[in-house]
Amino acid sequence: MTPGLTSQNGKLRLERLLRTEVRECRSIGGQFGVRHCQATLADGRVVFAKIAGGQENGGFEAEARGLRWLGEPEAVPVPEVIGWDEATLVISWLAAEAPGSTAAERFGRDLARMHAAGAGAYGAPWPGVIAGLPLGNDPGRSWPEWYAAERLLPFARRASDVGSLSPADVRLVEAVAARVTDLAGPAEPPSRIHGDCWSGNVLWSGGRAWLIDPAAHGGHRETDLAMLALFGAPFLDRIIACYQEVAPLAAGWRNRVPLHQLHPLLVHVCLFGGTYRAAAVDAARAALA
Repeated sequence: MTPGLTSQNGKLRLERLLRTEVRECRSIGGQFGVRHCQATLADGRVVFAKIAGGQENGGFEAEARGLRWLGEPEAVPVPEVIGWDEATLVISWLAAEAPGSTAAERFGRDLARMHAAGAGAYGAPWPGVIAGLPLGNDPGRSWPEWYAAERLLPFARRASDVGSLSPADVRLVEAVAARVTDLAGPAEPPSRIHGDCWSGNVLWSGGRAWLIDPAAHGGHRETDLAMLALFGAPFLDRIIACYQEVAPLAAGWRNRVPLHQLHPLLVHVCLFGGTYRAAAVDAARAALA
């Protein structure tokens, strides 16, 4: 349980937000100072709630708006956003199940369709947050330049500031940023991407893959696929094969995976320190190779 947050005051927060009785609010864990709850409402609906231990968490706006935006194309399913404010987020409850190959194949096709829905620019019209850290979403027209300015360099500097990257490590990331236009492959229009699409943010339920916990923005579609590979999404080969049936990837996409994985690895360096330093440095070197 998050320090200072009890089941009773968590229940009261939900009732104020949703303007309905909450029969039960049961803690089911949490992370980054946010408590996760399963709650039952007066009408019998079961919901999933995130409740900040403090008074606010800017990530809830980004998550709520991101989920709704990702759901607009009606491609990959996302939970319904039932309510949110600066300290609380409530979405529909999904009963998790084991992944299967058929669901993975459908996910690949649906993900291609979601990406194809596009975005007006790189970035997003809301402040970004990833794992509790601020995420730049200022609009851009060139993905390589945007990726360097909004993703790579800020997180390399943040990691340096807390002593998790050495000056030489930062120079290596800066070298990637300096060459990113040449490394990024053929230009593509902004895709509608999840932005933090590692396997833990793909929830399998009802014979389908659902997307949760987004850092949604207009970005490069290869980013989501690289994230699925980073921590080993189940049936990844089937997901990518079926994705390519709908929207073939540009030549050389496999060589660009380390470039797209570099930012999430830098996020992990910022969060967890030197544990992920070697992986981030290896990704930077591989991107430059």
